[in-house]
Amino acid sequence: MEEIEVDLVVIGSGPAGQKAAIQAAKLGRRVIVVERAPAPGGNCLYSGTIPSKTLREAILDLTRFYERQEWYPEQIIHQASIQELNGRLNQVIEEESDIIMRQFKKNGIRVLQGTARFESPNVLMVVDQDFRLTYQLKTAYVIIASGSKPRNPNNVPFDNEVILDSTRLLGIDRVPDTMIVLGGGIIGAEYASFFSALGTEVTIIDRKEHILPLLDNEIGIHLQTALTDLGLTFLGGKEPSEIKRVDGKAFVSFKDGTSLTSDVLLYALGRVANVEELYIENAGLKVDQKGYLPVNALFQTAQPHIYGVGDVIGGPSLASTSMEQGRLAARHACGVQTHHFPTFYPIGIYTIPEISSCGYTEEQLKALGFQYEVGRAYYYEIARSHIVGNNVGLFKIIFHRETLEILGIHIIGRSATELIHIGQIAVSFNAKIDYFINHIFNYPTYAEGYRIAALNGLNKIKHRK
Repeated sequence: MEEIEVDLVVIGSGPAGQKAAIQAAKLGRRVIVVERAPAPGGNCLYSGTIPSKTLREAILDLTRFYERQEWYPEQIIHQASIQELNGRLNQVIEEESDIIMRQFKKNGIRVLQGTARFESPNVLMVVDQDFRLTYQLKTAYVIIASGSKPRNPNNVPFDNEVILDSTRLLGIDRVPDTMIVLGGGIIGAEYASFFSALGTEVTIIDRKEHILPLLDNEIGIHLQTALTDLGLTFLGGKEPSEIKRVDGKAFVSFKDGTSLTSDVLLYALGRVANVEELYIENAGLKVDQKGYLPVNALFQTAQPHIYGVGDVIGGPSLASTSMEQGRLAARHACGVQTHHFPTFYPIGIYTIPEISSCGYTEEQLKALGFQYEVGRAYYYEIARSHIVGNNVGLFKIIFHRETLEILGIHIIGRSATELIHIGQIAVSFNAKIDYFINHIFNYPTYAEGYRIAALNGLNKIKHRK
């Protein structure tokens, strides 16, 4: 067993752990990263963000999704095989893993493979897959960036073929004819739309009445309509009472007395912090009622020298926000100038069509009593949409009726997650809604949707005066 003394130990090498380790190393600290997987990258690279988004792009490409939607609606779906999809997936994972490893080496960061366990608040042990002690680490600071994992209740008989979570789903060997998705949140909605695009008959079940209830209601309705056009079915107000495998198929009975069967079932009802094997109790830590590690505004846990960042602390659970959390925690641990985590940032949801938003929803502004107006630009109004052959989408800009301050931006449609940053930057510089009118946008582009929406909104105010 090797004994090592360092300034900082980072547990996990996903987006939060990567940025924390690199930031501390650039500030001259001795840093070690402990990663359980054979290569760095974390759940984000192997079972989360990168696989799901790569899968989405591969499906759109291999099935010629946009071509058949607009130019050749009678075209039969090209049957993309799991082998084709996995080929692209594995190539991206390998490329990303190599980049992460090069960054660690460039910054003098040592990566230890194994599972980290707290012996005390400042001492960790690393064990290999055979539970042999390989390293003892003495450190001044620890950043826990071990991520999250699917919430798998004991009464759900998960396997690797029929009853699946989001990690197991990536290992299936065929495109199923039918699929039940339990959970209308981000993970459930994304994978449901992917498999619908592949031709699978998908049914999403959720106890809430609408898919993705976190969205602005109008955007949510727009999404639900688009998914219905894909052939997807959403059933709200239903809760499962029993899940089991019967004759090689998934069987679900519901509390209202109904039942459904399908080739596969995706259980996407929440995630929990991945801390079971860390022995956090030895460091004087424990998770909260929701199963996450509680932290303060500086990402410190109950032990000030131990930080928690990324999915392990709960929402917003985005790779983008996790990166910044890791960087800020490392800066604070190193005693250099930092700032609090920003409250204004974009959220990207990679359904088909994709969605991105930042700022307030209409429902939130109504609850706050704000006087607001809405400007809209539908994708069918934008020349670029006709050129590329996809007219499904909407720009929605919410702004204050008197001051013209931009309060919220919501986009659904092709390239939404790229387009949102134009609005994000405008808001960060305190631009008003007329900013988009007084500047010229390239034509034909999706981005001119900002100008169309701004004109639409301002015209409503002028007509009311």
